[in-house]
Amino acid sequence: MGTLSIWHWLIVLAIVMLLFGRGRISALLGDIGQGIGNLRRQLKD
Repeated sequence: MGTLSIWHWLIVLAIVMLLFGRGRISALLGDIGQGIGNLRRQLKD
């Protein structure tokens, strides 16, 4: 099947943006970042 070209990734990204919207994606990434930060703090303690 081969690898996906840049055009395939751009189309997938556009579809994801249409489905979820920019605000929901940025909020989700922020929540993931906070979760990783909390995990690191817990492992450090």
